[in-house]
Amino acid sequence: MKLTVVKLRRLIGTLVLLLFACTLPLTGCTSAVTPRTQTPVANSGPMTHSRAARECWMRTERTSARENLDKRADLVNKCIEDKMR
Repeated sequence: MKLTVVKLRRLIGTLVLLLFACTLPLTGCTSAVTPRTQTPVANSGPMTHSRAARECWMRTERTSARENLDKRADLVNKCIEDKMR
C-alpha cells in the first residue's frame, strides 16, 4: 500500500481531530479544583542553611540578575547570614 501526500495529510488531520475530541471533555476538570488551604511545605519548618541559600538565590535572581556572579554571591552570603540570625 502506497501512502500518497493527500492520504498522509488526511491521516494526520484525522489524528489531530481525534486527539482534540478526546481532550475536549477534560477541559472542564480543571475548573472544579478547589484551592489549597494549607501552606506550602517549603515555608514550614525551621530555617536551615540550604533553605536560606535557596531563598536568597531566588531573590537575588529576581532583583540583581544583571550583576556579575561574584557580586551576586556576596549578596547571597550576606542574605544567608541575616536569615540564619
